[in-house]
Amino acid sequence: MLNVGAGTGSYEPQDREVVAVEPSAEMIAQREPGAAPAIQGTADKLPYPDKHFDASMAVLTIHHWPDKAAGLVEMRRVTRGPIVLLTFDPSYRGCWLTDYLPQLVELDQGQMPQMADYSRWMGPVSITPVLVPHDCSDGFLYAYWQRPKAYLDPVIRKGMSSFWKIDGANVALQQLEADLTNGTWERRYGHLMEIDALDVGYRLVVAKN
Repeated sequence: MLNVGAGTGSYEPQDREVVAVEPSAEMIAQREPGAAPAIQGTADKLPYPDKHFDASMAVLTIHHWPDKAAGLVEMRRVTRGPIVLLTFDPSYRGCWLTDYLPQLVELDQGQMPQMADYSRWMGPVSITPVLVPHDCSDGFLYAYWQRPKAYLDPVIRKGMSSFWKIDGANVALQQLEADLTNGTWERRYGHLMEIDALDVGYRLVVAKN
């Protein structure tokens, strides 16, 4: 199995033989001892022959690729079986965080492929919403939809690339802190505390040969 944009390897399955491709030498250096072998490279120039892998994966990484179309075409070229992608639908609206930071909507529209792009680039795909549990242990952007205080923690925000790319976050976070203190957030969004899992825009895209 090929993992493209593999980062530190956090999402790699433990019961498969995996080869990782990651552009950042810093990320590769942070991979755990015993992790899958990794090479430094980019999605649009995969150094493998046609149909080399049984399957390929890319998890929350496509928005970082300079040439998304070329990267997905390359994944299709080197993969004889399914390609599994976890990504975000930029047409999604509904997470309360964008009420404070509408810049996130514009950012996603600019950096995320539209859902229709995947079939154009890879052929037929299935697209399934991925519900995020209320106690999700990962640190991606909307993982804390039921834990708003987490967005006030700079350590947590450091792991969210979207916060690196937008202006005005400090003012918005000050408003969030005030709303949490005076009860405004609870009045507006308190109903979320009764939900175990929520669709906040993440999508599983699967392309099969």
